[in-house]
Amino acid sequence: MPTQWLEQREPRMGGGGQQTESSEPAKGDGVGPDGERGGSAVYTWEEVQRHCHRSDQWLVIDRKVYNITQWAKRHPGGIRVISHFAGEDATEAFVAFHLDPNFVRKFLKPLLIGELAPTEPSQDQGKNAVLVQDFQALRDRVESEGLLRARPLFFSLYLGHILLLEALALGLLWVWGTSWSLTLLCSLMLATSQAQAGWLQHDYGHLSVCKKSGWNHKLHKFVIGHLKGASANWWNHRHFQHHAKPNVFSKDPDINSLHVFVLGDKQPVEYGIKKLKYMPYHHQHQYFFLSKLLNTFHGFLYRITSTSIEHTKPKDRPLYVCMFLESHWFVWVTQMSHLPMEMDHERHQDWLTMQLSATCNIEQSTFNDWFSGHLNFQIEHHLFPTMPRHNYHLVAPLVRALCEKHGVPYQVKTLQKGMTDVVRSLKKSGDLWLDAYLHK
Repeated sequence: MPTQWLEQREPRMGGGGQQTESSEPAKGDGVGPDGERGGSAVYTWEEVQRHCHRSDQWLVIDRKVYNITQWAKRHPGGIRVISHFAGEDATEAFVAFHLDPNFVRKFLKPLLIGELAPTEPSQDQGKNAVLVQDFQALRDRVESEGLLRARPLFFSLYLGHILLLEALALGLLWVWGTSWSLTLLCSLMLATSQAQAGWLQHDYGHLSVCKKSGWNHKLHKFVIGHLKGASANWWNHRHFQHHAKPNVFSKDPDINSLHVFVLGDKQPVEYGIKKLKYMPYHHQHQYFFLSKLLNTFHGFLYRITSTSIEHTKPKDRPLYVCMFLESHWFVWVTQMSHLPMEMDHERHQDWLTMQLSATCNIEQSTFNDWFSGHLNFQIEHHLFPTMPRHNYHLVAPLVRALCEKHGVPYQVKTLQKGMTDVVRSLKKSGDLWLDAYLHK
């Protein structure tokens, strides 16, 4: 996903430059057990971890304890993404998601209720303190070397080639009509422009292009709303949950398959033991392909039911072919880096370990970079979500070295293996379900 955490909404100012009530915490936030504000109390991790419920949420950032129970409801990124860290240390996620964490911290001051006791470690849940410190050192190096700064020309040319493809396709149809050969050519052009627009809106949505959040939001809404016909708020609300807790059941909406698929190694067994059979899951690697056709058919039905059938003309054919092609393009690129990876319930891992267990890379090449919108560097993107994509290849060797130092697997696959692993993963999960369904 609602845009990124707190900095995505500028505080509304009243007369004289004062913040209005909407930017102040609601009654009950920032109040310690003694009923006073000021955050002078000290807490243990055990005490913090008890406040992890929807109606009672605390979290820790840089050893400071914050009561976000009421604030979470007004959180610009949505209540869910911040609530996923209730009762936990959210320091690494807080830094990763914000362009200017220091700017955001001033909004946290009224929510402060105390800090961790001096005897408490800085990391919760037994996380590796050395690994966390080493990753922070890497982030400091990334910032000092300017790898979080974008090159405006790169993204301007990228937007330009999308608009050019759109204009050429529509122009060809306008001038030369809708023969099948021209339909196929224009469908390929439109599918390419739409897929690339999807990667570009992803850049703007992550605030990785412009220095100011506001310009990122405006351009994000233009690309996803006017070029893609989708909602920026909907995308942000879902996508940042995915980044916050990738491949974590009940927290990552991208792996909520609505009982159509069973994913990973644990969910299939859980379904099998409970004798849940919403679908013939042992065939899911086969109906996965059918689901893409149904998705295109759904778009076709929407098109012809939103206008009368007699108004559906041959000029609409490229749109249907485009939907089919783009649907497959999008699904294969996005799933090959996540679907074959580990999926589990919440394990409270540090940022590096959590992201690496849920992501893998596809090897670099000029084609792979363009085809995937540089999401072949999925690992680097997940570790540094606000980093402009043209810098992923620069930080990748540093990330790999850090992973080797701490024994964290860093996976890189060919494009072909990435795609075939999607099908293999679905088949493996289906077989696990069938075994548990029949024998456990």
